[in-house]
Amino acid sequence: VQLQASGGGLVQPGGSLRLSCAASGSIFSINAMGWFRQAPGKQRELVATITSGGSTNSADSVKGRFTISRDNAKNTVYLQMNDLKPEDTAVYYCYAHIRTVWGATSDWWGQGTQVTVSS
Repeated sequence: VQLQASGGGLVQPGGSLRLSCAASGSIFSINAMGWFRQAPGKQRELVATITSGGSTNSADSVKGRFTISRDNAKNTVYLQMNDLKPEDTAVYYCYAHIRTVWGATSDWWGQGTQVTVSS
């Protein structure tokens, strides 16, 4: 199983970015998917999660600005980030709670994608 994240970059304050993360491999089913982030010198923190049924949860700091969604047919989760602020600067990691075709269940993580918000 692999998770491949993309879409990070440098953006000015107030700008937008869209992150994508595609899961591939010997996947039987995916339950929750989501995004965490880690800024320099800080602990990794939850950004947003989404269940297979579409229920979402997000951190207070991103409510109203970030939207998480997923395409179950493509095993892909997205994070639309609007009105970005310098404090959103971090490495963003996607994750997925996956059951493999062999019956094993575990959390899988992507490689991280850098988001930098700066003028």
